[in-house]
Amino acid sequence: MSDQDLIVQQASAPAARLILLFHGVGSRPEDLVPLGRLLAEADPGAWVVSVRSPDPSDLGGGWQWFSVRGVTEDSRPARIAEAMPSFVRQVRDWQARAGVDAAATTLVGFSQRAIMALESTQLPETVAARVISLAGRFALPPRVAPANTQVHLLHGEQDPVIDARYSLMAAETMQALGAAVSVELFPDLGHGVDARVAGRVKALAA
Repeated sequence: MSDQDLIVQQASAPAARLILLFHGVGSRPEDLVPLGRLLAEADPGAWVVSVRSPDPSDLGGGWQWFSVRGVTEDSRPARIAEAMPSFVRQVRDWQARAGVDAAATTLVGFSQRAIMALESTQLPETVAARVISLAGRFALPPRVAPANTQVHLLHGEQDPVIDARYSLMAAETMQALGAAVSVELFPDLGHGVDARVAGRVKALAA
């Protein structure tokens, strides 16, 4: 938990739910505040927080969980594994502050932070009951079906940064494992979040 995280809505503690928003690499918590406000309006009893990544981005601005400079398919999993303890600790700190457990927690991650949120579903202990991935992917194909976590994959069909096929493949693999998973692709959308995606996040987070 950082003093640079932005509390969009602070309900009474213990809260009914906790919704954590995670920005992409090179971005800032402020970038997801509009989406956070939409979610807050829909659920007045929830804490809604836009969380800042811990490290300055090495791409020139914003923040990051792990460096993408020179990243490859082989090196990405190790970088994520190194960052994961801090990611989980950040989620647990906000759960403690809001007075909720994993069963009342939703993670909404964009791009790099979607990667972190998705990979957290492969940990032995449940981090959140719901993970909503926006333009994200697994670093490796899912290995286990999270018993207590629903996974929702939202992706622009024209994404030039993280191909939408990663979401399709992840959904197929998770379905085969018996996981609770859904996938939705959005025509004419690149690497971003538009009103259609925001509307689906609002519905899924409800």
